[in-house]
Amino acid sequence: MLGTVFVSAVTAVVVGGVAGLGGYVIGSSGDENLSVSNNIVKLPQIDGAANANSSDVAAIAESVLPSVVSILIEAGNNSGSGSGFIVQSDGYILTNNHVAAPAANGGELTVVFDDGSEAIAKIVGRNTSYDLAVLKVDRDGLPAAVLGDSSAVRVGEAAIAIGAPLGLNGTVTAGIISSLDRPVTAGGSGELAFINAIQTDAAINPGNSGGPLLDDTGRVIGINSAIATLAGSIGGERGSIGLGFAIPIDTAKRIAEELIATGDSQTPIIGVVLNTAFTGDGAAVSEITPGGPAEKAGVRVGDVIIGFNGRQVADSTELVVVIRSYAPGEGVELTFTRNGQSTTVPLTLGSSSTIG
Repeated sequence: MLGTVFVSAVTAVVVGGVAGLGGYVIGSSGDENLSVSNNIVKLPQIDGAANANSSDVAAIAESVLPSVVSILIEAGNNSGSGSGFIVQSDGYILTNNHVAAPAANGGELTVVFDDGSEAIAKIVGRNTSYDLAVLKVDRDGLPAAVLGDSSAVRVGEAAIAIGAPLGLNGTVTAGIISSLDRPVTAGGSGELAFINAIQTDAAINPGNSGGPLLDDTGRVIGINSAIATLAGSIGGERGSIGLGFAIPIDTAKRIAEELIATGDSQTPIIGVVLNTAFTGDGAAVSEITPGGPAEKAGVRVGDVIIGFNGRQVADSTELVVVIRSYAPGEGVELTFTRNGQSTTVPLTLGSSSTIG
């Protein structure tokens, strides 16, 4: 019989099992009136699905590899590697927070480009809630990756992962999109993120973190961030078993744009604390933030949230994940039960700031 499946971050620096929600707060604090700079420069994105006929993987790899980087991490006695990709030609690179985080307090990040050249990177900003970070190197004229449309991705379509697993720069693996909207908790360095993930069977291993997941035209549809492994693996080693998870690019694009513009980014909240000991279907509310979105919508302590904007909510983790697939200020519908009665109410998402 198969053992328990654990989801782990896939950086080579910190690879650990993920804890439960542990009383996780969804916006129990934070300024709901925070605004984002109007000076945000939108990252180019191509909307719509990829072509029906798959392109040649070799041609895609040749085209995209110059945009993918390896990231070497030195933080005290710890060292390792991760991956990332160029999102603006003037040196901005998108990766995972758990890749950048070990160097946030005095460590050093070195970016290795496809041609073998290197540059020291600084951290522009991090969002621990989404496990995303933007780095900057002092270079111009870099080849930026083309961003696709993760909302148009379909199960069964081709998927290509590029990164530096175990420090092996420029590694290309291929598979398919295995599932969508998979609730995943991941992260590292004690910082837990919740991902409404794209699942793929393209091989992803430690060191792939932060690298791009591509569609069959070479457009970035996700950021490889976590893998599932079997408990009790021989020698404690963790590697690909065909269950990899990526942050959808539609979500990552918004966070990256905000980080580039301000060094800060916004996480949507509804203003409740969830009872993680609750074992029934849905997410039970144990506290309400006074004046928060949930209170304004009529939610009370003891209510059980069972739906969010038409999506069924199985538990606390899934609620956190689905909330974070939206942006602050968006209008949604929340469905909850109270005394056996189901109610659906409109709600406007608030925001909290995450500064790395």
